Amino acid sequence: MRADRSFEALFSGVRTKVATAEDLITAMDEDKVEFSVALNYSWSTQAFCVETNDYIMESVARYPKRLTGFCSVLPSAGETALRELERCIEGGVKGIGELRLDNISPRSKWLKVIEPVVKMVIEHGLIMLVHTSDPVGHEYPGKGKVTPEMLYALATTFPELKLVCAHWGGGFPFYSLMPEVKAAMKNVYFDTAISPFLYTPHIYGRVAQLVGADKIVFGSDYPMLPPRRLLKEMDSIDLSAETKEKILCGNAKRLLGITDK
Repeated sequence: MRADRSFEALFSGVRTKVATAEDLITAMDEDKVEFSVALNYSWSTQAFCVETNDYIMESVARYPKRLTGFCSVLPSAGETALRELERCIEGGVKGIGELRLDNISPRSKWLKVIEPVVKMVIEHGLIMLVHTSDPVGHEYPGKGKVTPEMLYALATTFPELKLVCAHWGGGFPFYSLMPEVKAAMKNVYFDTAISPFLYTPHIYGRVAQLVGADKIVFGSDYPMLPPRRLLKEMDSIDLSAETKEKILCGNAKRLLGITDK
């Protein structure tokens, strides 16, 4: 991959892989995963967004029964970003993400900059998935500063937005004990991506108690972690069959509009 400052911040000095669509399908087969969402990355240039969006849409076209795609745009690119999002919507994407709110420039006006993109996402019934990070705890490459206060601002400014907060929302679910925050989470969901690197397995049950099991969607952050790592972790704790079903497939199907035939 050619130089991109956002990509470099995450992967510089880290030994990891960048997976192809074929790699993902192989991993899914190994771990008996029927269907996956192929996310893009929050690039720092619009050209990288276009290039990788093309690959994701082509991959979904090759594996339509196994994959659906999310695209990436650079909100600060203005009309260029909106045209790219429109192109991707015509190409069949179901959402946008993983978006990093702390990469939006100028940072002080991030809500205003992102507004046209969010409005188009809402208009077309898409999902927005954003990177999140805990304000405390250990540091790691790409952790960033997308902490709960930014998520709360996004949810309250755009209450109709279907928002998925990656990595358990950086602790955002715990603020649901505040009534006004719980009300703002009407359309907010949390994914489990990279969970073993962040929390103990008890996070599944705790968040289910706080916001409801119907607000959690399964994510692995493959190829950083294979699905089996998180599946094994879920099996190690006392979760009901109904809660597991919601996390592993039911909630995602509802969000994506997938019906069993």
